[in-house]
Amino acid sequence: MTMGLRNLKKIKHNGKTLEEILKAHEFFWANKEGGARADLAGADLSGADLRETNLAGAILKDANLEGSDLRGARLPGADLSGANLRKADLRKVDLTEAFLPAANLAEAQASGVEFFRCDLTNANFQKAMLRNVNFRDAHLDGAKFAGADMGIAILRETNLQNVDLSGVDLSTTLMPPGWGAKKQGA
Repeated sequence: MTMGLRNLKKIKHNGKTLEEILKAHEFFWANKEGGARADLAGADLSGADLRETNLAGAILKDANLEGSDLRGARLPGADLSGANLRKADLRKVDLTEAFLPAANLAEAQASGVEFFRCDLTNANFQKAMLRNVNFRDAHLDGAKFAGADMGIAILRETNLQNVDLSGVDLSTTLMPPGWGAKKQGA
């Protein structure tokens, strides 16, 4: 499964290896000397092996994470605005209160992800695997879910106005109160 993934020592951004940037980020969160928040804005992290990585609060704006393996990574409060996460493996990732406006998560494997209180305005989830995800209190205005698998997803306490759910089986999805009545009356 990890065959073909890029090694963190070989990925460079702004003159440093990704491994160095992530070590400084760990020091930053531990309040140790030499710590610095990971700023990976615009970085090419496509196909990177980022399993179990702590990227809490990291800046990943417009980063290319296409096809990366982020299973079990911690990204609460991270800025992924405009990031490309197409076909990324995000299973069991914590994205609580992360910023993902205009992020591309098309065809991503995102089952078990915590999207609680995320900004997902205009995010693209087309054909994504979104089983057992929590979208409670997330901002989804303009998000596209066409063809996504949302089995047992939680959309309670979520405003679904301007959200494209075409072709999505919502039979096991926990929807906002009164949502079914509104759709049936239409």
